[in-house]
Amino acid sequence: MAEQVLIFDTTLRDGEQTPGTSMNVSQKLRVARALAKLRVDVIEAGFPMTSQGDFEAVSLMANEIRDCQIAALTRPIEKDIEVSWEAIAKAENPRLHVFLSSSDIHLVHQLKMNREEVLEMAVAGVRQACKHTSNVEFSPMDASRTDRDYLVQIIEATIAAGATTINIPDTVGYAVPEEFGGLIKYLFENVSNIDKAVISVHCHNDLGLATANSLAAVMNGARQIEVTVNGIGERAGNAALEEIVMLFRTRSELLGLDTRVNTEEIYNISRLVSTIAGLIVQPNKAIVGANAFAHESGIHQDGILKEVSTYEIMRPKDIGIRKSKLVLGKTSGRHAFQDKLESLGYTVSREDLNRLFNRFKEVADKKKEVFDEDIEAIVADELVRGPEKYKLIYLNVSAGTTVRPTATVSIEIDGEQMVQAGFGTGPIDATYNTIAKMTGTKSTLIHFSISSLTGGTDAQGEVTVRLQEDDHVIIGQGSDPDIIIASAKAYITGLNRLESMKQNPYRSLD
Repeated sequence: MAEQVLIFDTTLRDGEQTPGTSMNVSQKLRVARALAKLRVDVIEAGFPMTSQGDFEAVSLMANEIRDCQIAALTRPIEKDIEVSWEAIAKAENPRLHVFLSSSDIHLVHQLKMNREEVLEMAVAGVRQACKHTSNVEFSPMDASRTDRDYLVQIIEATIAAGATTINIPDTVGYAVPEEFGGLIKYLFENVSNIDKAVISVHCHNDLGLATANSLAAVMNGARQIEVTVNGIGERAGNAALEEIVMLFRTRSELLGLDTRVNTEEIYNISRLVSTIAGLIVQPNKAIVGANAFAHESGIHQDGILKEVSTYEIMRPKDIGIRKSKLVLGKTSGRHAFQDKLESLGYTVSREDLNRLFNRFKEVADKKKEVFDEDIEAIVADELVRGPEKYKLIYLNVSAGTTVRPTATVSIEIDGEQMVQAGFGTGPIDATYNTIAKMTGTKSTLIHFSISSLTGGTDAQGEVTVRLQEDDHVIIGQGSDPDIIIASAKAYITGLNRLESMKQNPYRSLD
């Protein structure tokens, strides 16, 4: 029987540190519910000390989510620990995750402390956390660049202080698999009390090695892996949940390892996190990318038609991809639409259902076929968005070979409706110039991309923009069969997120 590896998901903590990404309380709770349905072992719900919003989100998750542990990140500071514990105290199985840098690079340049002071602070923090729960995890940050003998010392001391999980972070993605696996092996051979704790790893993807390093660690004794959905996170991101889980499922016979994750929920949560975070999954992304189960080569197509296993090592249905995409049209009723929402993982109120159904009918009137991706885009537009300072009311654009591109835009700003017209080098430029003038934004558009959610000339277009203002970088998304309208929605969503970030500038630490 395969031995179980624990899956510790940090999408809601480290994942939210993705540049341009910020989730509000209701969005975080929606992701947490999906993670519980996915059956991860631990949800790192956030860093409660960073803001009131994060504290509230963590508390709501702790009160509602069951059948998985809820963890809160905290520095080894008494006030931080007490606030974090208050946030998760009502969880079914709460975990306090204490972290402190251990590499000389961090000690000298960031903490301005010596090794003895850090060791003392780490032990005191773990002891304080253990006053509340026996489920305490300790992370010596930047462990892969820490002196090995000192790392052994700090791990032994924190286990002796009560830590039951020790996490070894490759914080800057510096390690290579042989080296990182060797580090885990070294710890098992030299930490005298290592049998009293679960060894975990948290690998970043700066060199594209997060999954490989995580596997090397597990093969040398680690039994918990820290991951994020779609591999999002600080800088180049983290080990991707879907890659780790499907690696163990697909090669379980060879590795002798598996997880308790319900893999058929992987695709649903991948799409959910993509829409909430505003981050498009690259087409060639392993497991969940649009091309992951696509075959263009004639040789490959011939093989697939004769025997699927010739070129597919996983079945699409194993991660929740439905074979048939077309399910609804303009004649579909409210009940069928609600059933489809639930099959995609969305449970909504009667009020939200009415709003979504009305939007669905609008899309269905414009399109011959309505796909799952269309419905997810509708949900993203109508429910996933945060508080709205700006709201698009009306847009009319004139453009052509003999016409100067002109946009007439009506938007609502803090409840007051405004109308204005403007020009540009093209219809989208005219639209953006007009919106920028109306809102008085100082942001700069640093990225603009368009993708088709489905096939056909009547497909919904999805527009993604990245805006920057001072040190704030955010992502906005919008979808509509009319690409000009989708562009306007994406820009306004971005401006709303920028306003929200200004109000809540605090970010979690790595």
